[in-house]
Amino acid sequence: MNEILLEDILQLNKYGNRVKVRFNQYNGYDDPMEVYKANPDKVNNQWLFWRTNVRNFCVGDIAICLLKIANDKWLLTTIKRVTKEFYVKNGINYDGKELEEFKQYYGRTIITYHKDHQAQCCNYERIQSKFVVNQILPDVFDGADFPGYDKVRLSYLQLHNIITTHKKDWVAALENQKAVYLITDINNGKLYVGSATSDNGMLLARWNTYVNNGHGGNVRLQEVIEKEGFEYIQKYFQYSILENYNAKIDDKVVINRESWWKETLGSRVFGYNKN
Repeated sequence: MNEILLEDILQLNKYGNRVKVRFNQYNGYDDPMEVYKANPDKVNNQWLFWRTNVRNFCVGDIAICLLKIANDKWLLTTIKRVTKEFYVKNGINYDGKELEEFKQYYGRTIITYHKDHQAQCCNYERIQSKFVVNQILPDVFDGADFPGYDKVRLSYLQLHNIITTHKKDWVAALENQKAVYLITDINNGKLYVGSATSDNGMLLARWNTYVNNGHGGNVRLQEVIEKEGFEYIQKYFQYSILENYNAKIDDKVVINRESWWKETLGSRVFGYNKN
């Protein structure tokens, strides 16, 4: 079976060498895919048109925005014609108008491309033969599917997006589960062990409180927010599952396992657990 290239579908060669591709991927601070799911316009403008030292586009260029999903998989989010240049560095340097003729492909087209270069903005004509269409989704991409309880590891933004968009497979997996869970402060390594039981609304409801206020009623997490601000939680906190149980398991079993994990991980002495 012959491969289908992105060019076969979009036929961007009609614009000559004015087509540029902007690759967006994790920069050590923000995951553009999570930013995209929360606010697509931020990625399709700020991430696409941000300039540091390199002048990526000129007025009249066609700008393709790609977001890395995983490994060699990239999501096409928009294609814009550059209409204005602001001549600034370390900021949004361009404005552009989205090309409506390709709108049906935005957020739905996943391509395979092995990026073996450091440059984040490249001439499309030079690398177009390596853009292989992997699939065109029936709906706009809404993030990774639930991976299994033993593989859950979410940033605050990922958890926020799952809950606020009510992602069906995640909701179905979490809403009726009891669990012992772990919150990790990836900035300093401190841990917080918590439990989700029928008394506090099961795992989905429990994690929803962290999305809403960042602390879920925990005194030491409240102190973090008072000292560092809610932004600290949003930037550095990570959520995972240590053990999960079905709804029929007695709450006392979950509470006892929570206590065991607190002792094992030292989260009372060295972390954020107070009791």
